Amino acid sequence: MIFIVERLVLLKMEVAMLTGKKTLNLDYKNKGFTYIGLLAIIVIAGIGLTGVSVVWHQDMQREREKELLFIGEQFRLAIGHYYEDTPSGVKQFPKKLEDLVIDNRFPVVRRHLRKLYSDPIGRNKPWGLVTQQGQIIGVYSLSVQTPTKKSGFEPMYESFKTASEYSDWKFIYSPGTITSNTLITSQSAE
Repeated sequence: MIFIVERLVLLKMEVAMLTGKKTLNLDYKNKGFTYIGLLAIIVIAGIGLTGVSVVWHQDMQREREKELLFIGEQFRLAIGHYYEDTPSGVKQFPKKLEDLVIDNRFPVVRRHLRKLYSDPIGRNKPWGLVTQQGQIIGVYSLSVQTPTKKSGFEPMYESFKTASEYSDWKFIYSPGTITSNTLITSQSAE
């Protein structure tokens, strides 16, 4: 906006040079009001942009929460599939998350997850692991941020309503909670 004012002054100077006037009338009486008006416009634009950034941040937070719920459920299903698909008689949970991507317990490698998903809330943090006797039964985000979502959860995640931070959202597999409709089809390694 300051550029526009400077450009107008330059245009007045060019007109004065072309018309042969020796003095340049810059109308000093109104120059202060123009400057104050320009400052007011900048302040109003700054306030508007601040409001937009707050709304944008909340939308991004909601999207990350949706992603966390989806990825957490994928981990829960993959852990369940790993457990239910144990080749020997004694069922076992994975000892590390990488076992969900490449399951070497079979003659042909099986995949319960396509890849190890990163935590959408705590971007550079590893997943928190819920373990039982050295085996992984669930995952959770290590983020201590306060969730914005407080309702509308699936019945199995009703406890998430009272969570004070994302690390309280634990995606745990309990034997017998996966039906044949929700079982992930395993894919052999190529």
